[in-house]
Amino acid sequence: MRPLVRPARLVPGARVAVVAPSGPVPEDALQTGLDILRGWDLDPVVMPHVLDGHPEFAYLAGSDAARAGDLTRAWCDPSVSAVFCARGGYGAQRMVDLVDWSAMRAATRSHGPKVFLGYSDITPLHEAFANRLGVATLHGPMTAVLDFLKNARTQEHLRTTLFAPQEARVIRAASPGARALVGGRARGVTLGGCVSLLAAELGTPHARASARGGLLCVEDIGEEAYSLDRVLTQLLRARWLAGVAGVVLGSWKECEPYDEVRALFADRLGGLGVPVVEEFGFGHCDGALTVPFGVPGELDADARTLTLDVPALV
Repeated sequence: MRPLVRPARLVPGARVAVVAPSGPVPEDALQTGLDILRGWDLDPVVMPHVLDGHPEFAYLAGSDAARAGDLTRAWCDPSVSAVFCARGGYGAQRMVDLVDWSAMRAATRSHGPKVFLGYSDITPLHEAFANRLGVATLHGPMTAVLDFLKNARTQEHLRTTLFAPQEARVIRAASPGARALVGGRARGVTLGGCVSLLAAELGTPHARASARGGLLCVEDIGEEAYSLDRVLTQLLRARWLAGVAGVVLGSWKECEPYDEVRALFADRLGGLGVPVVEEFGFGHCDGALTVPFGVPGELDADARTLTLDVPALV
């Protein structure tokens, strides 16, 4: 697995576009998030359909075409340095094929790659950015999500990654429960996201053939052990996990009981013969870390660290 092209770090005054590829966005939460970004001396601009609702499906932030159009326009705007997702929910898979990837590739060649930030339902877009644009992305907190709005550690780690990424090359597990399920060190290129969505991507135009050579960083929310068993078993049966270099397990909020989930990880992932660390502290959790995808590095499961070879942003 090859490293991806890294975008430039942000500088004071940078223009940041906010998009809503998935679920509806609460206006008050959005405004609070925008205020935080302005406090960082960023210039956030909200794309036209971020606060839209869908006429039939209340779980979507506007029509699929409108959400895809907002993302395309934001990425192709040469005045924009970064594209931040407002929230997850559901809907990215519905709009990802409507994005004008040809126009976005042309804009990337012309103006260079931008920072793209999001997590959870944004996972299909992380995969599409990797496979269609060859651009590294950030798996991190979103503008209108509670943990970003309320948690100082989440804000600070994201801010450091955006403005001084050389200071965030060593990512240390943020959860006190972090420990090695399988010890050892491994080198590879980071990838991942919400594990149920990675499984749902199999067979789609944006899915990579496998995680071979990768440091797989995965998390999820609200899944019972049997459901996670099905997801991991699907990835194993599809040979998608064949050749993975190491596994970093993030948060598993409302995936209970966790003792059963831990046993499942040992059962399904222990046989891969690679280092596995649990409860690393990214995803749906308080104080979530920002983890770059598409960047080479080393996982030390025993030390509970992910050390990037290069900063996440140039």
